[in-house]
Amino acid sequence: MERTSLIVPSVQEIVKQPLTTVPDRYIRPHHDRPIISTITPLPQLPVIDLTKLLSQDLNLKQPELHNLHSACKEWGFFQLINHGVSSSLMENVKNGAKEFYNLPFEEKRKFGQKEGEVEGYGQAFVMSEEQKLDWADMFFMVTLPPQLRKPHLFPKLPLPFRDHLETYSTELRNLAIQIIDFMANALNVNTNEIRELFGEAAQSTRINYYPPCPQPELVTGLNSHSDGGGLTILLQGNEVEGLQIKKDGFWIPVKPLPNAFIINLGDMLEMITNGVYGSIEHRATVNLKMERFSIATFYSPGMEVMLCPAPTLVTTKTPAKFRAISVKDFYLGYLGRELRGKSFLDSLRIQNEDEKGT
Repeated sequence: MERTSLIVPSVQEIVKQPLTTVPDRYIRPHHDRPIISTITPLPQLPVIDLTKLLSQDLNLKQPELHNLHSACKEWGFFQLINHGVSSSLMENVKNGAKEFYNLPFEEKRKFGQKEGEVEGYGQAFVMSEEQKLDWADMFFMVTLPPQLRKPHLFPKLPLPFRDHLETYSTELRNLAIQIIDFMANALNVNTNEIRELFGEAAQSTRINYYPPCPQPELVTGLNSHSDGGGLTILLQGNEVEGLQIKKDGFWIPVKPLPNAFIINLGDMLEMITNGVYGSIEHRATVNLKMERFSIATFYSPGMEVMLCPAPTLVTTKTPAKFRAISVKDFYLGYLGRELRGKSFLDSLRIQNEDEKGT
């Protein structure tokens, strides 16, 4: 995955100086600032129970499949409970992520992004010197299949974190396949049809670190965007909340459940489902006193795949909503611009005749 993103300072290093105000480059214009929704009571993300989906009892399975369908259709986000990944493994991965960011800067810099690459420790989607920056650092790398790993990243991670992440990556790949198969069931599409559209699927992981901020109301930790890939499985790294999703025009804070994963659909899955399921804009806010960690694992179609709607979901009544594009070209377009809303996916939409006159 190539990039044209500029190298920027580490926010974790910036906050080591006693700060009372935020550097100008991080201050968002008024319309971009993290205003919390005033809706009461605040809606909560749908919760899906994997054990019910896996149940042989149709009285448990069918209603949960219906819940999954409406969560993907109406929200594009849900929390997954009873997912089968051990809580001790999740804790080990959280601790490893925290220990990585506790490494001296010189140690972290060994994992730094190289010119023209998005993988590594640093930032992404920075396209100009004038662009406002996120109040966060990230460490992004391909985790599966092993042959796509950069030799200076995953294989060089300190132990035992590397071993924990190896196990976690395999378990989350299997979990992602299960979830996508159930989405196919909910859409009445053959699971093989969706699996073929993922091809030699790839997995990547982004470890986010959001330092405390003296003026959290002026910045964002991660600008509003929809994820580019297939399925995102997010592990909240500590007790500090920060994720918000855009629902019906309002920003809603997410309250993570203990031992749950927060799952969301990316742009590629919206394309594959021909728009039946949607990728949703979300962002991260930051905290005045507390740091926040999160570990996002992305499961996406392989580079050899042509992205297009599943043939079963394209009919005379529901024509294709997106033009076909190779995964490689999709990433070139997605990574080659500032992260903002769903702007890249929108550029791939096909305007149907009845929409042109509106």
